Amino acid sequence: MSIIKKQDFIDSVADALQYISYYHPLDFVQALEKAYEKEQSQAAKDAIAQILINSRMSAEGHRPLCQDTGIVTCFVKIGMQVQWDSDMTVQEMVDEGVRRAYSNPDNPLRASIVADPAGARKNTKDNAPAVVHIDMVPGAEVEVAIAAKGGGSENKSKMVMLNPSDDVVEWVLKTLPTMGAGWCPPGMLGIGIGGTAEKAAVLAKESLMDPVDIHELIERGADTTEEKLRLEIFEKANKLGIGAQGLGGLTTVVDVKIKTAPTHAASKPVVMIPNCAATRHVHFHLDGSGPAELTPPKLEDWPQVTWEVGENVRRVNLDTVTRDDIQDWKMGETLLLSGKLLTGRDAAHKRIQDMINKGEPLPVDFNGRFIYYVGPVDAIGDEAVGPAGPTTSTRMDKFTDMMLEQTGLMGMVGKAERGPATVSSIRDHKAVYLMAVGGAAYLVAKAVKKAKVLAFEDLGMEAIYEFEVEDMPVTVAVDSDGNNAHEAGPAIWKAKIEELDQALKG
Repeated sequence: MSIIKKQDFIDSVADALQYISYYHPLDFVQALEKAYEKEQSQAAKDAIAQILINSRMSAEGHRPLCQDTGIVTCFVKIGMQVQWDSDMTVQEMVDEGVRRAYSNPDNPLRASIVADPAGARKNTKDNAPAVVHIDMVPGAEVEVAIAAKGGGSENKSKMVMLNPSDDVVEWVLKTLPTMGAGWCPPGMLGIGIGGTAEKAAVLAKESLMDPVDIHELIERGADTTEEKLRLEIFEKANKLGIGAQGLGGLTTVVDVKIKTAPTHAASKPVVMIPNCAATRHVHFHLDGSGPAELTPPKLEDWPQVTWEVGENVRRVNLDTVTRDDIQDWKMGETLLLSGKLLTGRDAAHKRIQDMINKGEPLPVDFNGRFIYYVGPVDAIGDEAVGPAGPTTSTRMDKFTDMMLEQTGLMGMVGKAERGPATVSSIRDHKAVYLMAVGGAAYLVAKAVKKAKVLAFEDLGMEAIYEFEVEDMPVTVAVDSDGNNAHEAGPAIWKAKIEELDQALKG
């Protein structure tokens, strides 16, 4: 029997959440390095480079990999011979660890959890409660697997009740392209098959806690049904050509994880949950001897990747750029933005819409300006702003026509694709949509030299800020003619991959 003390458990959870906020799992870093070396699409290669550089910077600076520091999911396996020295439940102890981790003054993490989800959606201010799964297992230890999952990737989760004779691979290949790039590929796919609907979802989420080992599996070959499915989905998913950030390329997934459970003879539940380029998880064990000790990785374990803008980069002064100027920008072009950049996302856009509908004056003049879809982490020390990577732009699609038509907004910066109606609106208003790399939040924040709140301060990280940026790298994702990199890139690379396959067979 072992006795697990309340304080040891809480401290271990808090330490683990701080740890994963700035340390990628090294197996994931190594998988990204393989993808970087292999990649032939320049846009995708540049995106992976920025993700790897951001990863090293976060490890060095002990600051979040991504501004979306996630909803906490915790799998707790409790040995049957464990005794607790605690007046709190396991859920309560995990939640207390979350509170301490997210309010750590040395590395504050963004509180993103809202209560009353179908109603007022009020921020809980401390990122609690966590989602906790508890299993009783043999032994005298407590095993904890803990992750912080961003909303962009979690929102792309898919679930289906297949017929028993239906092909799981066929469903995955049909579904993956519909998920867009909001989950920030390249990442991992976790797939749960069997049980019931909710069991398949838990299996999928838990599978993402496993290390990246697909290349080892390729070398030794598959033995089980799950392993055969992993290899088939890995190969065929990457032939879709979606690529890093959805811009087209050779690597869309760096691993595929599958867990299964027995199911009803009439059922075949399948859930697919992606992990983004800011994959964050860690395992630890408690045996009663004290809190978990997490060994920091060595900085020399990160690849020495550099990223330099090409000769054809266009430098843009946001304070003087005109609508005529942006007509020359072409899809896929790299820009370096300098000057004043507004920010705003879901809550701010909803409030702007309400004010316009009521005929109220807006607190900010958007005419001829650019808006960045971001909810930054609080700054520390001499930072102008904490990690400030883009949020998924698709969520702002329902407001875009209003912003372009009624506020005079000229352009937007975010991540992932825009919907067809939004692309048409961008074209009709001769505006542009620019893409920053999701999963490179600390790197992006280094381009922000000043930041101040202009409106809606009560919304916290969703307030409207004005950033002063210097050489902030972005890609023209939708130009003023409506040319769309998230359509063209994957289509081009899917065809190129098919050509490469034919050449190899030839």
